Amino acid sequence: MYIAEKDKKRILEFFELSDKNFNLRKYTKPILVYTVEDDLVKYSIFEEEILERYGLENVDGYDYTENVAFCPDWMQGEEDDDFDDIDLDDDDF
Repeated sequence: MYIAEKDKKRILEFFELSDKNFNLRKYTKPILVYTVEDDLVKYSIFEEEILERYGLENVDGYDYTENVAFCPDWMQGEEDDDFDDIDLDDDDF
């Protein structure tokens, strides 16, 4: 099942980490559609209008692949921005 990411900052973060030269300027409202399988991220870029018209469930295939090691954690579902559980007391040392 493919996942759609609409946040432009996240899409740019993905391309910065993967070191791909991708020009998002040609898209009015880009959407990154991806899936993670066997340590590979398979992805394509779609225009929001096209994806709304045909639906995410009709995406059949991908244009590019990238090793998951060069992708942000949010792509793997490991989003952990909550640092409240970290104990920073110096008394523990």
